[in-house]
Amino acid sequence: MKLKYQIFIAFILSILSLLGFSFMAILISGHQIIKFDSTIISVVQGFESPMLTAIMKFFTFIGSTISVAVISLLAFLFLYKVLKHRSELILFVAVIIGTPILNQTLKLFFHRTRPDLHRLIGASGYSFPSGHAMNAFSVYGILSFLLWRHIPTRWGRIFLIFISSLMILMIGTSRIYLGVHYPTDIIGGYFASGCWLAFSIWFYQRYQEKRNKKFASGETK
Repeated sequence: MKLKYQIFIAFILSILSLLGFSFMAILISGHQIIKFDSTIISVVQGFESPMLTAIMKFFTFIGSTISVAVISLLAFLFLYKVLKHRSELILFVAVIIGTPILNQTLKLFFHRTRPDLHRLIGASGYSFPSGHAMNAFSVYGILSFLLWRHIPTRWGRIFLIFISSLMILMIGTSRIYLGVHYPTDIIGGYFASGCWLAFSIWFYQRYQEKRNKKFASGETK
């Protein structure tokens, strides 16, 4: 019953994320969100200071492709060697590899240029949705899902969610602060990754349910 509930929740979250992303896509396509983006950028960049810039550059580096690859490799080894995950590794790899593919596909479809207001670092490519935001959401989201059941205490799980949420939020905010993404790029990236992550978990849990039923029917024969 618990597995059925998880499957239902994953399905609902994937649909809600898809609707959220679709809404953001409609807004940016109709240029109806420019004022919102400009206002948020002004507020975030209004806190500019040398120390904060260094901090934001650090979080942007953590969300870069190289850093995500290293973090993912270390997480893969930890899940395999320490926690003895096996089938879960397929889910992990699918989420991690599928995210940048989805991101590039969406960027090529929407062709949104990056903001050119006050850039603190250089960046190339299209803007929507943010690759950093998508990578962060996928990596820390799937790690939270896989590590959750191995943490016995409530406070340990709260800490896991807090750290994951903080990393996702800070990596996304760093892209706005550094002037290389609109806020809606970040929000759209979260929704896109949320949809992919939830769908992947739904698919995996469905597979687990069918496998459990198969084993159960085999044992009763």
